[in-house]
Amino acid sequence: MKTFIFPIVLLFSLAKNSLSLPLSTESRWVVDDLNGERVKFKCVNWPAHLKPMLAEGLDKKPLSYIVNQVAFFGFNCVRLTWATNMFTRYSEKTVVQTFRDLSLTNAIKGLEMNNPQLLDLTVIDAFSVVIDVIQSYGVMVVLDNHVSEPMWCCSNTDGNGFFGDKYFDPDEWLRGLSIVGKRYRNTPMVVAMSLRNELRGPRQNVNDWYHWVRRGANTIHEANPNVLVLISGLNYDLDFSALKSEPLGLDHELSNKIVYETHRYSFTEGQRWLRRPLNEMCNNVIHDINNRVAFLATGSHPAPLFVTEFGVNLMGKRESDNVFLPCYMAYLAEMDLDWAVWALQGSYYLRQGVQNMDEQYGMLDNDWTGLRNPGFNEKLILLHQTLQVPKWRSSNYTFLFHPMTGRCIRSDYRNQIFADECHWLNGWSHGGDGTPVQLASTSLCITVAGDGLPVKLTTDCYAKQSTWNSVPRSRFQIANKDENGVDLCLDFDPNHSSSILSKKCICVEDNASTCLKNPQSQWFQFVSTNSRFI
Repeated sequence: MKTFIFPIVLLFSLAKNSLSLPLSTESRWVVDDLNGERVKFKCVNWPAHLKPMLAEGLDKKPLSYIVNQVAFFGFNCVRLTWATNMFTRYSEKTVVQTFRDLSLTNAIKGLEMNNPQLLDLTVIDAFSVVIDVIQSYGVMVVLDNHVSEPMWCCSNTDGNGFFGDKYFDPDEWLRGLSIVGKRYRNTPMVVAMSLRNELRGPRQNVNDWYHWVRRGANTIHEANPNVLVLISGLNYDLDFSALKSEPLGLDHELSNKIVYETHRYSFTEGQRWLRRPLNEMCNNVIHDINNRVAFLATGSHPAPLFVTEFGVNLMGKRESDNVFLPCYMAYLAEMDLDWAVWALQGSYYLRQGVQNMDEQYGMLDNDWTGLRNPGFNEKLILLHQTLQVPKWRSSNYTFLFHPMTGRCIRSDYRNQIFADECHWLNGWSHGGDGTPVQLASTSLCITVAGDGLPVKLTTDCYAKQSTWNSVPRSRFQIANKDENGVDLCLDFDPNHSSSILSKKCICVEDNASTCLKNPQSQWFQFVSTNSRFI
């Protein structure tokens, strides 16, 4: 843990000290207004939108302790959620009144022990105290309008899904955006506000989306012209297809302030991650993202795209999450997108009628004392780095990433090839099928020794055992043939070896379209960076 956390925190503290606010956009990047340098969001979600209307966990640990953990783990921002009615209907309720009304006796005792200063504050003043402490650690805040009526989110029938739903009065929503925008207008580290989390449900339609999104964006900008405005898509933030034919038309009113947000989880595809070949599933999911969302960042008029929610069950027992994560991490690395992991909280005061419910997607454990799954945090090391910057127009460095483990491929002075944490990167190049995988700035390349054996470096780069081909229908497998003509793929499984091996390729034969074996130990990705700081 120490070897990975310290460099990230050090780099973060250096970046924090040089950050000037407010932020703007330039092409597909969020940038520092003063110097034009990219500011990459590397965030964690912290909910405050449920019935208690207080940031979770303050019954378990002091506020400063929790925020210190956020900064220590390398996150540079918190996506802090809120409910419209907190500010429009319940702004005079105190924290202790709200908790008593919900019969949260044990949580009140915990607050008395850990954060007694919050009990007699109104829920919105307590919300402001949380923001003040977050910004005191140099961490940015993205304010997310999660729901209107405080409750757990999200379903198609919860009354919070789309404009005009039972709890979703559009005019009250606009009023809430205005109140919050004005309230934090002079809070420098509040750098962005979202329109609404995960628009959804049977009422959703394109015409109303355009109307209210335009009004909401203008409302935020009028109340607080400093913040970035996060635009929510349809169908749980999965679909911006309508913008292919009709732009929002906000470029003049909100010049350099528009950011689009999207979400993704394994359950977006239901159980298909377990029922279809993983190479096929990953290809299909990435195609869907590119088609419905990512065109915003790659088209003729690119804009920033911010993945404001992704995550997995950190108990490691949900297999669909386990196989989804390498695919999505590879995509985040390839695109170098801004991101916010769901979520920080190890528990809830009250969720869906259950007190002290455990959050198995939470970074922290139920007691909020430590990481629920340190291995997951280690996998995020590469995503914490800024791989693409706007001032350099072409990629000049390529490295090899193993998305299943979150590690990068390196070579040591003995010419051994291994996977290591992505602090220091070796450059690798591959010119396409039939060419070697070469160690940058050397005459060395990867060669096969045999099935199940570690690969090595050689200077004989155009020998048969040193030229590599991409595997059909697989984004990530690259193969060579042994003397018997058997396809051998690069393979890394930390449970069995610390070295990169060559093994018989998984799911690449005639049955590839029906093969349900897991090939992810053989997934390797060439990732490019143009940042001189990598």
